[in-house]
Amino acid sequence: MTKRKLGRPVGVLAGLGVFSITLMFAVGNAVGSGLALSLLIGGSVVGWTLACTVAVGLLIALRNTYKAMERLLVALIGLMSVGFLASTILSDPNWIAAAKGLIPSIPAEAGFLLIALIGTNFSINSAFYTGYAIHERQLKREQYRAITLMDTLPGNVATAFMAMLIIIVASTVLNSTGTVATTFPQLAGVLEPLAGKVGSILFGLGFFAAAFSSMAANASAGGTLLADALGWDSSLSTWRVKLLVYSVLAWGAFVTVVAKGSPIELIIIAQALTVLVAPFLGIILFLLTRRTDVMGDLKNGPIQTVFAVIGLVAIFSISFRLVLNVFG
Repeated sequence: MTKRKLGRPVGVLAGLGVFSITLMFAVGNAVGSGLALSLLIGGSVVGWTLACTVAVGLLIALRNTYKAMERLLVALIGLMSVGFLASTILSDPNWIAAAKGLIPSIPAEAGFLLIALIGTNFSINSAFYTGYAIHERQLKREQYRAITLMDTLPGNVATAFMAMLIIIVASTVLNSTGTVATTFPQLAGVLEPLAGKVGSILFGLGFFAAAFSSMAANASAGGTLLADALGWDSSLSTWRVKLLVYSVLAWGAFVTVVAKGSPIELIIIAQALTVLVAPFLGIILFLLTRRTDVMGDLKNGPIQTVFAVIGLVAIFSISFRLVLNVFG
């Protein structure tokens, strides 16, 4: 669609942009999955990362990959919701203080952490991939309202809610113990006196579900969209797309193996770097969603356009902040 409406060069660049973002996300997903299992079961972070990568690779190899992924994602999202919600309740936070955090503010010391938070939750490449997934599932125009109410809106709300729960747990640990947990094992260990061993395990399960559920979806998005940009068959069942998907998974595992330093720092840096490409993809989506020959009667109206502009301003601001942090 991008190539037909905005020209082949723009379409190819968009595919490469999405693919580069999925490579960055792949690092965070791989490290996160291995880190969570290492905490829950013991053993090497690298070893568990490789095991998770192989597991997702086997899932992608299945004939009906989309159905298998849907079922897995539903189960993992349920586990993630239970894990984070239960660990938050068990840690007994100050809910009034947490509610005050809903007032927007930008801490001067946030740096990469704030950029990474926005980069991982404001996922432009997921918006691109949604269009291809809808086409692959052969969904119809008349299903739009049901999909929006039962899938799109709950999915976005759940993502924001899970992010808030993680922040609440981390702040509760800091305020109750005075300990700054700079790594995931430290956070889970400090959480144990507040929420008990069960709370620590539940948080670890939620963390694993969040990372592992993203591995397959992220890699599939990168492989599918790059294949389409290059003019190949973009069906996930084709060997070329699967090869690209496997390359995304392999990259995440490779960086985890060779990288030095804290796994948490690696996740933060990888997620933060996604915002460098996001402004370009955001402009493309903005242009396409305002075209009648693309969206028909579902094209963005005045209200959607206002929110889209706000989103673009936010993406450009965060990208500019990242450049300043790196080169300033």
